Amino acid sequence: MTTAAGVSPPARGQGWGKVPEELSARVPAEQRGPGRDRDAVRLLVSRGTEVSHHAFAELPRLLRAGDLLVVNTSPTLAAAVDGRVGHIRVVVHFSTRGDDGRWAVELRDPDGMGTTRARAGGPAGLKVRLPGDAELVLEEPLSTRGVRLWWARVAGAAVPRLLRTHGRPIRYSYTERDQPLSVYQTVFALPAADGAGSAEMPSAARPFTARLVAELVSRGVQFAPVTLHTGVASAEAHEPPYPERFAVPEASARLVNAVRAGDGRVVAVGTTAVRAVESATGRDGVVRAAGGWTDLVVTPERGVRVVDGLLTGLHEPEASHLLMLEAVAGRAAVDHAYREALRGRYLWHEFGDVHLLLP
Repeated sequence: MTTAAGVSPPARGQGWGKVPEELSARVPAEQRGPGRDRDAVRLLVSRGTEVSHHAFAELPRLLRAGDLLVVNTSPTLAAAVDGRVGHIRVVVHFSTRGDDGRWAVELRDPDGMGTTRARAGGPAGLKVRLPGDAELVLEEPLSTRGVRLWWARVAGAAVPRLLRTHGRPIRYSYTERDQPLSVYQTVFALPAADGAGSAEMPSAARPFTARLVAELVSRGVQFAPVTLHTGVASAEAHEPPYPERFAVPEASARLVNAVRAGDGRVVAVGTTAVRAVESATGRDGVVRAAGGWTDLVVTPERGVRVVDGLLTGLHEPEASHLLMLEAVAGRAAVDHAYREALRGRYLWHEFGDVHLLLP
């Protein structure tokens, strides 16, 4: 794995090691017992190398009036669609909608257990039959870094309608069963007019409920919406992120700048929110309305310019997201927090527990 600059990141997991399989969250929090809601997850809080343990519902008491939460409004797509290459079954993961109408896609093999495993992509010109007499044709690799993701065109159907009619949420093997798309939508998700969205849920925001948002607002915590449509993660690859579409509206840019000029803290909800707002920030530390594509990879060397804190899920040792956490809090703080998360039996992945890094 390399960063966008082609520099290999430091070895991950020093001091805390591999995550045991039993710590994968297999079902959403609200399905783990009667009377539970999405916010029934645990919250690990880091302030430097000091760690405390909380319920997520305590978040309003851990923030203060004047703080700002930057949230990603990207909706999650039903991005997995069954197809056939000749007589061979495949699953197409629709990752990113391009400006020219093409989609970045990943072809995967069914594993016989309701999930999928990686397969070699290509070659160019490969045709995949999709439901409803639609056909997908691979055109070229998305990147020179590999041939896992390809730009493809779909004939015979509009992709947004195809996903709504025949798609299902992308699911990986650590989860127990398929879930309806509603389980993968956050309270902040807004439908995009062009049908774009995230191939995988911006999961740091999943534990928020309307009730919790109302309590935060009543305590003087503000929200700044941004958008970043994230592509497929495919946990087997542990690659740095590919370019993704983002937008930071004028009102949100002004709000971030105002909070930074006062005594509040800017806390990003998820690595996607960091990537969006930092992509709209100049070297002078001023956030300006921006949109388009970002290939920003936040590393300790690059640092962060406006984000003071981060609310995020727990990442595997090889994940490039850990570099972003180090940029926000430092390596010592991240390693200490992860040792505590393992000791405390916190749950990993999109249905798991969350980690709040504060200055």
